[in-house]
Amino acid sequence: MPLYRAHALQGDTTKKSTCFHARAGYKRFAEVLDVLMDMLLESQFAPAELAKERAVIKEEIAMYMDEPQHYVQELLNATLWPGQALGRPITGTTATLDGLSRSRLLSYLQDNYVAPSTVIVAAGRLHHSQVLRALEPYLKRVPGGARPCHPPARANQVAPRLRLFSKDTEQAQMALGLRTCSRHDPRRFALRLLNTILGENMSSRLFQVLREDRGLVYSVYSTPSFFSDTGDLVISAGLDTDNLPKVLRLISTELRRLREAPPHASELRRARDYVLGQIDLGQESTDSQMNWMGEQLLGYGRIYTAAEAKRRLAKVTPAQVRAVAVDFLRPEHVNLALVSPLKSDRRLAACLRL
Repeated sequence: MPLYRAHALQGDTTKKSTCFHARAGYKRFAEVLDVLMDMLLESQFAPAELAKERAVIKEEIAMYMDEPQHYVQELLNATLWPGQALGRPITGTTATLDGLSRSRLLSYLQDNYVAPSTVIVAAGRLHHSQVLRALEPYLKRVPGGARPCHPPARANQVAPRLRLFSKDTEQAQMALGLRTCSRHDPRRFALRLLNTILGENMSSRLFQVLREDRGLVYSVYSTPSFFSDTGDLVISAGLDTDNLPKVLRLISTELRRLREAPPHASELRRARDYVLGQIDLGQESTDSQMNWMGEQLLGYGRIYTAAEAKRRLAKVTPAQVRAVAVDFLRPEHVNLALVSPLKSDRRLAACLRL
């Protein structure tokens, strides 16, 4: 497709899904849809093209290795989910790439890219009936079959885990993670607000304590992720290596505070206002609306509207925030990954006590 007809045409892969998407003027919908469906249904996977893409992905892996703030997240995933799919990098490794044959790739496509696991979403100046008519010639060509399943995540951790990657860097990168709940668990709404209070923005406790009050970190933030049968909460920071013990102790203190006492009603109200504002702002972008609908349909089989999500968040109480902290912020479930010049982690283990 000529570039002037589509402003964006790309694919994204996450641990939860693969998405092929495009953005263009609404009058080009039929043409853009044809290109996307051609990619999905008619890709040839020519050996020469596979060889080129294999080389490109190896360069991508090398790039991530050179980016400590990215690589530390890969280390944390491997620590949170050892020996499991969630713990493996999406890019694979050079060894797995070399071992991936064309026949194996086609077999994966046949088993996973099937109608029950495929969602097609359009957002913008379109009518539902118009989209259905445009899709009709393609739908019967989407392979049938059972929706693929995966082994359940295992969680048998009984003590903190620490993984150190020694690298001659000017700044240490850390990622601290705890397993939480799935996207189907009703506690996810309280956990979403707990995350905002803890470290989602510049008003959060971690940002104020570590950056504003003491100047111990360059960046600090926390992020929740929700999967089909589990989830995690990750605290990430970039800091001077000498500050690591002090920063870990202060993070432990903040996690302990959330377990020991509910947030004040005014703090919870501010966190809720922020999250509701983020939801409202997201509705102003067709890309965000597309992603919202697609993720809802893939994850839940139906669309939770923004209004419904806001109602659920509005019902969260301070006591419920404390309850999820007690459930998930447990010292024996702490996982820490570091990319830093340190050669030993002996000084750090004692700092992980919550």
